[in-house]
Amino acid sequence: MSHFSYELLHRDSQTGARRGVFSTPHGTVQTPGFMPVGTQGTVKGVTIDQVAATGAEMILGNTYHLALRPGHETVRRLGGLHGMTLWEGPILTDSGGFQIFSLQSIREINEQQATFRSHIDGSIVQLTPEHSIEIQESLGSDVAMVLDHVVALPAKRSEVVDAMERSIRWAGRCLNAATRDDQARFAIVQGGLDTELRIQCATELSSMNFEGFAVGGLSVGEAPSEMYRITQATCPHLPEHKPRYLMGVGRPIDLLESVARGIDLFDCVMPTRNGRNAMAFTDRGNVKIRNAKYRDETRPLEEHCPCLACRHSLGYLRHLFVAKEMLGPILLTIHNLTYYQRVMAEARQAIENNTFAQYVIDKKAGWGIIDEPDADVE
Repeated sequence: MSHFSYELLHRDSQTGARRGVFSTPHGTVQTPGFMPVGTQGTVKGVTIDQVAATGAEMILGNTYHLALRPGHETVRRLGGLHGMTLWEGPILTDSGGFQIFSLQSIREINEQQATFRSHIDGSIVQLTPEHSIEIQESLGSDVAMVLDHVVALPAKRSEVVDAMERSIRWAGRCLNAATRDDQARFAIVQGGLDTELRIQCATELSSMNFEGFAVGGLSVGEAPSEMYRITQATCPHLPEHKPRYLMGVGRPIDLLESVARGIDLFDCVMPTRNGRNAMAFTDRGNVKIRNAKYRDETRPLEEHCPCLACRHSLGYLRHLFVAKEMLGPILLTIHNLTYYQRVMAEARQAIENNTFAQYVIDKKAGWGIIDEPDADVE
């Protein structure tokens, strides 16, 4: 597919980190890179220009949500996701597999399809791999994810095997259903926390003609160390000349640990969701903006950060949240998205310089991470 390519520019000499460029019809994406989540055709609380100003090059939309509201045909009539949102760069759409997983109490999965009730009006919805691709082709994204079968962890091995094998079969059906030559398809590796199953799935999917590959079914409650272990085992069995995407991850430390294991692309709601809830990511750890200690603080959140939030004082940001002014969540969302892009840009530079391992050590020191990462600055 001539519209898409992945160029591996450099491998870090001490880790599995890769520096590359993913090219699409709507532009290039420098990797490793982070995609802000625009589930319903918007990155919550910020304009598309503000998203671009954070340094983002690619954003994510969601098949499940957009198919239910406003409907994929409506999106198509409005110019597809690019025309509707006015985002000029690449867009990736998730297939809806994770949303079906999250609706466990109201869904049924068999070999043909997933059947579930809409969370909006309770109506019955049936989603086959073919229909998932049809929806994503109407949305007009640059990358369409295959429909996969996600299981909650921990689970019986037989259940994990069943979901993995179905995911492989569904991936083939998605590939056969595709009609657009300007839309890439990414397969999704499943297999729970079983390295043998992950390797089997990665190997079988790699034999198919996909433009990229994702590691799915993680960040669903397992320990970070387990996620790193599975990523470490899976990446060597994916093609080197195609992008690798870890779905739904995660904290800044999770991004760096996964980059070290060979991942190129990420998405997560964490920077936007935490921003709306008064928590900022910084080089000195997580800052809880509502803390009373910031009432009279004249310093910005981060001295060197170019974002709109950091033009203001910490005291002002705290005031906005305490007063329940909508500007507070907007500014902190912008800051967190900017921070994630900055971490990725620094990571790319460190890979080029063969200093990525030291970069991770330095970041951990700033975040206060020793063994179990999760440092908060009160």
